[in-house]
Amino acid sequence: MIVATSFNLFLVPNGIASGGVSGISILVQELAGVMPAYTQWAINIPLFIAGVLIIGRKFGAKTLLGTIVLPLFVLLTAHMPPPTDNPILASIYGGIGVGLGLGLVFRGGGSTGGLDLAAQMLHRFTGLPYNLAIVCFDGCVIIAAGIIFSPEVSLYALIGLFVTSKTIDFMQNGLQLSKVAFIISDRTEEVATAILNDLDRGLTRLDGHGGFTGQGRTILMVVVSQNEVSKLKVLVRDIDAGAFVIISNTAEVLGQGFKLET
Repeated sequence: MIVATSFNLFLVPNGIASGGVSGISILVQELAGVMPAYTQWAINIPLFIAGVLIIGRKFGAKTLLGTIVLPLFVLLTAHMPPPTDNPILASIYGGIGVGLGLGLVFRGGGSTGGLDLAAQMLHRFTGLPYNLAIVCFDGCVIIAAGIIFSPEVSLYALIGLFVTSKTIDFMQNGLQLSKVAFIISDRTEEVATAILNDLDRGLTRLDGHGGFTGQGRTILMVVVSQNEVSKLKVLVRDIDAGAFVIISNTAEVLGQGFKLET
């Protein structure tokens, strides 16, 4: 319902076809006057059947449910008045709404079908990477929007697609950004003790070997929150100023002290 409402409030009235079957349905409405819900059913259901026949039944009931119910909600909310005719606002808020709804669907282990199924079939037959197949399909829809509407509209569609993808990432991973640090030091035991006691974080000892010397080394791996990074660096520096420290982002951390999966 969230996806359908955002689609009808923001994307359809402004002709923002930001990829996928929903984007195709906007183009078909512009060319032939067919309501988007009917186009989505006409594409989604055959794609689901073809996917089951070609790839197997792994799509499951949740994919079938999304394939049928999403266009139904699009049909039920089709006559809602748009709150804005500004294409930039429409692409941003439409992208947020669609991403929010899709993120909830994905977190529940479901799918709305569409060109995701077509991308899986293309990957199976051609070996083309799945993500690249998705980009190719969405790219074709956005290019078509530029031809049917205007090049400017296709640029708005790109904004909507970008916002949608970022919102889905947020729904999947949340705002909590964690860091993973790898520490190579000549004073490994002291650094490990300080991390365990002063920073109150667990750690993992990894076995490594120097690429030049071939000597065995212990590498400490520790995951910390964003606001603990500075404290970790000061702690290591005070013990061993010559320590080699690598700190990088990690999208999601599950477990004690971080997020517990339910």
